[in-house]
Amino acid sequence: MSWFKRIFGKDTEPQTARKPVAVVPMKSLDYPPKIILAWCKALEGNTDLGAYLLNNGYPELFYATQAILLKPEARDWLMDNGYPHLMAMINAAEGNESALNWLKIHQFDLLYHIAETVEGQTESYAWLKAHATEDLFLLARTIKSVKDDIEFNHNDIHTFGKDL
Repeated sequence: MSWFKRIFGKDTEPQTARKPVAVVPMKSLDYPPKIILAWCKALEGNTDLGAYLLNNGYPELFYATQAILLKPEARDWLMDNGYPHLMAMINAAEGNESALNWLKIHQFDLLYHIAETVEGQTESYAWLKAHATEDLFLLARTIKSVKDDIEFNHNDIHTFGKDL
């Protein structure tokens, strides 16, 4: 349909059917501290620990690392495999207000505050210090560092538009 018809006229062209949304149950995000620390190191670029997560029962953390590094296929994997709440945290950490509201509505308080901490909200930083374990606090700081590096590279004239 042309833009003119969309704005000023009725749609005379038949609508195509949309692909139905698959309902995938959300999976748990309960990890021991050593796995969170391995995830932090994978985010910092340790490919051996990334491979360990992928091959030892934590593929969602491997794909979350890739999603944080802006890989679209990893984002799709998280959505298709029961981790929309993890993807919402990543989107919210990138400034997506609807993802942040989704986390709040669905009472994912920890993910909400991790995302807000990544975005620089001091209230959430204080909430994490008071309510989260040290490994989760470190995770939020690591994600923030990675996201800040990506933002810097996107804005630096010498590396304009490059991801990490």
